[in-house]
Amino acid sequence: MATIRETTRREFLVRLGGIGVMLTQTTCTLEQKELPARREKLPTRTIPGTGEALPVIGLGSSKSVLEIPTEGTAPVAAVIRMLLEYGGSVVDTSIRTEAIDAEFGRVLAEPDIRDNIFLATKINTPDPELGIAQMRQTQRLFGRRTMDLVQVESLRGLENHWPQLREWKDSGEARYIGITASAFRDHERIESFMRAESPDFVNINYSVMETLAEERLLPLAEDRGMAVIVNRPFMNGSYFGQVGDREIPEWAADFDCVTWAQFSLKYILGHPAVTCVLPETTNPEHMEENIQAGFGRLPDEAAKLRMRRHVGDFGNR
Repeated sequence: MATIRETTRREFLVRLGGIGVMLTQTTCTLEQKELPARREKLPTRTIPGTGEALPVIGLGSSKSVLEIPTEGTAPVAAVIRMLLEYGGSVVDTSIRTEAIDAEFGRVLAEPDIRDNIFLATKINTPDPELGIAQMRQTQRLFGRRTMDLVQVESLRGLENHWPQLREWKDSGEARYIGITASAFRDHERIESFMRAESPDFVNINYSVMETLAEERLLPLAEDRGMAVIVNRPFMNGSYFGQVGDREIPEWAADFDCVTWAQFSLKYILGHPAVTCVLPETTNPEHMEENIQAGFGRLPDEAAKLRMRRHVGDFGNR
């Protein structure tokens, strides 16, 4: 099979203007990125049952937030601002130490950030009282009474927390409520909960190399009208270790894909149940590369099958 080498990020940004009519964004080099007025805005998908739409690419902020003690707040602020330049808004975070969240809260309070993000937070404890305390810490340090989305992380203490999340939604402290899972072992439990309750959002692991969610969870979310956020699009970085320095297949250009990062992101967005996908990065240039997966054509089912087979072959070579 004919292949093309993976482009560098600089080459990738330069090549955008030549991908075709499906990518209408003006070609932009790294030296031109002080011109945000030229940014095309990310496509959006509607939260089921509402008129609210979310941009299809967001930010999973765990890595960049955890690096605040050693790297400061500049990297996470730069990544968020890159997302905002393209009309992105979804920033997903979790409870951290008070010191870290205080610093992150100062980033979120910046005028150009505060009113332009959809902030998804989490409760991460089996204890119901501690869960309330985590929510109060988040509200205090992030300077917000109302969170856009509050989630029970990894289903920890789900039965204890869910009535409280429903109360927060009723009181206006949470606009939406949901659950998260980042491991296959939790999928059966998530499915049972989706059938018994009505979370607004489910936040699940899914990628071109982790496709189990396609079998039951994604169709169920479509059937029951639940928004889907996708975590681990790069399998916490192990995806890049598997694709390594291999070449991108030439046929990836059929759906406007020129990097391995886009290969997985476009695969994910090729499923209609997905509302938003959350790549993680501490580098604004990588964030910009990830954002481009939201533009142009997406793979159809035949192309997705070919993509799965292609990366599946890597373990046999």
